[in-house]
Amino acid sequence: MRMMKCVMKSRVLCALVLLLAGCATSKEELLPAGNSDMMAIWSGRQADPNGAADSRTVTETARSALRRALTNDEAARLQQADTAYTRTQSSEIHQQFPRLPNPDMVMYVFPYLSAGNLPVPGYSTVFPFYHQVQYALPGERVEGL
Repeated sequence: MRMMKCVMKSRVLCALVLLLAGCATSKEELLPAGNSDMMAIWSGRQADPNGAADSRTVTETARSALRRALTNDEAARLQQADTAYTRTQSSEIHQQFPRLPNPDMVMYVFPYLSAGNLPVPGYSTVFPFYHQVQYALPGERVEGL
């Protein structure tokens, strides 16, 4: 029992010493300000330790040396891969709100004379089979049987 009290007192003492040591450190000593201002940091420029502002960092220089233009084949493959996995507003709406099949009917209107004896050329028009658009319930099959 006495041993437990001794261990507990030593732990509390260590925690107290660490806490006081943390409070004794100044902000400038712990986190030095450096030579860069916010605009230089935002634009990606870093200040070197000597005080001169470098317009390009070592990382940017290395990246620019490794960059090359894509070939036509690589660009085409990249475009094709992007379209297969890209989410669009249309695909999101069709996935979240699937419509039940509603076939379109095409009707041809033959040429005729209007009320004022003017000729109207023949034309085709499309209208849906059902009057209203019906949406599928969750879990309902929407593809043809």
